Amino acid sequence: MTSDNPIPPIVQIQLQSTLDKLLLILPPPSKADLPSDWPILEHALKTFIKAKEGSWQPEVPVHLIVEDRLLDVRQLQAIAEILEAVHLNLRWLQTTRRQTAIAAVTLGYSVDQAPRIPTLLIPDPPPPLAPPLYLTSPVRSGTEIRHPGNIILVGDVNPGGNLIANGDILIWGTLRGTAHAGAEGNEDAIIMILKLGASQLRIADLVARVSPEAADQGEPEVAYITPDGIRLASARSFKKIK
Repeated sequence: MTSDNPIPPIVQIQLQSTLDKLLLILPPPSKADLPSDWPILEHALKTFIKAKEGSWQPEVPVHLIVEDRLLDVRQLQAIAEILEAVHLNLRWLQTTRRQTAIAAVTLGYSVDQAPRIPTLLIPDPPPPLAPPLYLTSPVRSGTEIRHPGNIILVGDVNPGGNLIANGDILIWGTLRGTAHAGAEGNEDAIIMILKLGASQLRIADLVARVSPEAADQGEPEVAYITPDGIRLASARSFKKIK
């Protein structure tokens, strides 16, 4: 038969000894930091410290770790008095609560206000790309082609034509329309073009305006994402960059 009673606070209080200090670790707070929780904890701490008395050197500094527990000036003073009664000195406090940190600073203690650590959500891996889509006819004005993988086109994309791929886009022809690689957010995607005649390129969520000077290079070019945004490079130099 199991019991629904919570573990007594005295069981959850921890005292760890290091070379030059003691670490006093209080249990996590009850739900909503109920005021009734403090008298129980205070009594448990007195009992716990009294039972441990003599297991440390006199006047050893204490580092108090309370994490998410909310403590005010009065409660911190009470903890300090419990420790002083057995010749321990409270010197330092670690908390994730701003109010507790302010109370500790008010009393002259050193504080480490560690940020709350959120629950780590491990994102699902991106779905695998579909097999490449090979096209051998021009993409005409008003035509939009979407594909959940790489698109390889041997031909031109005319003005008003649009290619959208979750992976890379390789155009063995002239791009005068629009191309959007990594459409689902893949920032590693690239756009490779034999001849660039478009004024705009998109990779993932980024958009780049292409000047006529940058477009007219007379050799294949690759668009890719850098920390500074989308950049264009010749196919030869892109291999060296990567």
